[in-house]
Amino acid sequence: MVPAAPRLVLGLLVLSLCCEACKKVTFRVPSELEADTLVGRVDLKECLPSAEFISSTDGNFKILEDGSVYTTSTLSLSAERKNFTILLNDIQEHVQKKIHVSLVKEEKKTQAERTRHARDTVLKRTKRRWGPIPSVMIENSLGPFPLQIQQVQSDTAQNYTIYYSASGPGIDQDPKGLFYIERETGNIFATRAVDREQYPSFQIICFATTPDGYSPEVPLVHTIRIEDDNDNAPYFTQDLFEFSVPENSKPGIIVGKVTAEDKDEPYTLHTALKYRIVSQNPPIPPVFSLHGDTGVISVASPQLDREVESGYLLLIEARDMAGQPFGLCTTGTVTVRIEDTNDNAPSFRQTQYEVRVEENRVNVEILRIAVVDLDEPRSPASRAVFEIIRGNDDRSFEITTDRNTNEGVLCVVKGLDYETAKQRVLVIAVNNEAPYMLAPHSQQVSQSTSSVTVYVIDVDEGPVFKPCLLRIDVKECEDIGTSIGRYVAEDPETGNSEGICYRIAPGQCNWISIDEKSGEVRTIRVLDRDVAEMRQGQCNITVLAIDRNGKTGTGTIQVVIQPGNKNYPRILKTDYVMCRDRKPICLTAQDGDASPYSTPFVYRITDRNLASSWKITRHNDNSVYLSPKGDIPFGIYDIPVSVTDNGGKVGETHVKVNYCDCMTPTECSGNTRELREGSVTLGIWAILAMILGSLLLLLILITICGCCGTGVMHRHVTDDCANHNLIISNTEAPGEEVMDHNIIPLQTTTDQGGYGIKTGDQQTFESVKGRGHTLESVKGGGHQTLGSVKEGGGQTMMDTCRYSYSEWHNFTHPRLGEESIRGHTLIKN
Repeated sequence: MVPAAPRLVLGLLVLSLCCEACKKVTFRVPSELEADTLVGRVDLKECLPSAEFISSTDGNFKILEDGSVYTTSTLSLSAERKNFTILLNDIQEHVQKKIHVSLVKEEKKTQAERTRHARDTVLKRTKRRWGPIPSVMIENSLGPFPLQIQQVQSDTAQNYTIYYSASGPGIDQDPKGLFYIERETGNIFATRAVDREQYPSFQIICFATTPDGYSPEVPLVHTIRIEDDNDNAPYFTQDLFEFSVPENSKPGIIVGKVTAEDKDEPYTLHTALKYRIVSQNPPIPPVFSLHGDTGVISVASPQLDREVESGYLLLIEARDMAGQPFGLCTTGTVTVRIEDTNDNAPSFRQTQYEVRVEENRVNVEILRIAVVDLDEPRSPASRAVFEIIRGNDDRSFEITTDRNTNEGVLCVVKGLDYETAKQRVLVIAVNNEAPYMLAPHSQQVSQSTSSVTVYVIDVDEGPVFKPCLLRIDVKECEDIGTSIGRYVAEDPETGNSEGICYRIAPGQCNWISIDEKSGEVRTIRVLDRDVAEMRQGQCNITVLAIDRNGKTGTGTIQVVIQPGNKNYPRILKTDYVMCRDRKPICLTAQDGDASPYSTPFVYRITDRNLASSWKITRHNDNSVYLSPKGDIPFGIYDIPVSVTDNGGKVGETHVKVNYCDCMTPTECSGNTRELREGSVTLGIWAILAMILGSLLLLLILITICGCCGTGVMHRHVTDDCANHNLIISNTEAPGEEVMDHNIIPLQTTTDQGGYGIKTGDQQTFESVKGRGHTLESVKGGGHQTLGSVKEGGGQTMMDTCRYSYSEWHNFTHPRLGEESIRGHTLIKN
């Protein structure tokens, strides 16, 4: 509602300055406008009927959908005129229209206007008639039309003339012309009847204006509600409801649910439905009930028997007004199919049968057996399942069901032997695929059976092998011509093997032969499990037996080759590098034989000398660890290792171990010295040292020979000779007395595979790396003599040690230096 003070001072004059729409509109307004003050109304539809977006270029004004222009804040017109534009946009059609609005200060009011303003000021409202309660119109009203349904009035009508108008659905919108409002009285009339299901309510906008266009009231939204009339009968959601229920169902079992609907107003008596069964066909006895409120159909009687009635037809009714007689109703149809259950056991038409069949006939039909079942045909409840319950211990017969005729088909699947049994008596029983269900108030029935007597007809038949499959186990690699068994057949008529000859059927693997008369089986090739012809170490061979009449019988020999010990175990990898960390080497052997001629393997070092310095430790059944027992010199070791399998077969492999002074195997060079069988291989520098020592020795001998020709050389042997110590000589180099074995006896020593080597009376030493003291290590110590090395502390020299003369000279030079100088002087003198 617009405030009273602005309403009294507000005057409105709408002048159309242009003949065309969407040009310019002028409003005369007071100089002071409060917020939410109605300035005027513009006909928007005349400019753009499809306007979807309405806006103002001036934020001080807002435009409603009916064209009303309101202020958004308090506004003071300082100038005589204020202009802004109303923008109309049709987004879909991309059309924009503009309405230019001008606000002009109004002139001073006349005396009549001032009097009206004073009256409005002193009047007090006691009741508002401009907001009546929603109107109600009865659906499908019979009139008379026009029919008054409401009146709207403005309180300001007491002071000045008010004209009423309205717009909205039912007036100037679809359905147009349904309502109208009287201009002078505000009475709202309906011109015709209304269908609530199509138009449940209407919302119209009412306006109150003065003759000069002034709106003392804000537009009023008035609701006209159409009150429902029970003009629609209920209807079922389906033309036909189809349900099914098993026969012999207990009372209370739900069959299905029917559903009806009503277009009248929900949650009223017009849509409160009640259901009932009008009729049942066949009518007697009543077997179904229908819940009146929910429409649920359930079993009412336990007398549902498909063999008596396979289905029922129900006529049901749905009535509104909670089922009262004056309510509207409709009917529907329900069909209930009775599902079959296996409440009827099958039975044989005959209880005894006789049939004849020739012996040795296989896969031949000998009899068809018919049954009777009252259950639904071709259903699990009537489809027969036959079983031979007696007389078929050897599985010579088989019975199946013909799906088309439901008969049992009896066949012979294994040849019958007249000599063994001249007749066979079978007992056959029948059931259904579905389990039997005992009907209410009925007694359990016993299983139906029928006996079949089969007479075997004697025929002349060929030889028969016994057994038909003979298994012969043969050791692998058996010698050619070895007898591995005997396979003979018998004449079923005579029971003996006379006059029967044997041969192997063509196309068989040629591993064995069979004697034509005796049936003795021999090998004609060396049997090997690993050849392609053998499947998992076995071969099946078909043998023919032919009697005097040319009748033929067949049998099968299954030759199974037992694994043999034909392969030697061998070590897969033979070259290894061992660094100074002496990490054990894992040796793994392989044997082509199967168990029990393969693992576990037994490893052994066959060389006695190397066995004293290397050891083998078990890892698992086919692997061991190889590692040195103690400190050994660097070099290449060729170690013979024998491997014995579980069958006692021995294979020997040489394992080459490069024991290298390295951190990782990649650092080891290929010129490492090789140690084999306790021998020592000389390196390049050792050989060069020996050559140089020999040349030096030769030079010294020549010098000594020259000195002996010019003077006399004296020798003195001290008592230290008994202790094998070196003596002081007056010669620069050792003479013959120094090399005498009485002075320095050399003995053979052994430590960890090292040997001293003596040739005649001359002994030499070679230094190799190791832990034992050598001439070099003694020389570096500075406190031991050669004799002390030999005798002191029980220490022995490492490996085979031969010393060149130059090394021996370097050892003795500190002792002989001073005396040697004196000797030179004496000789020269």
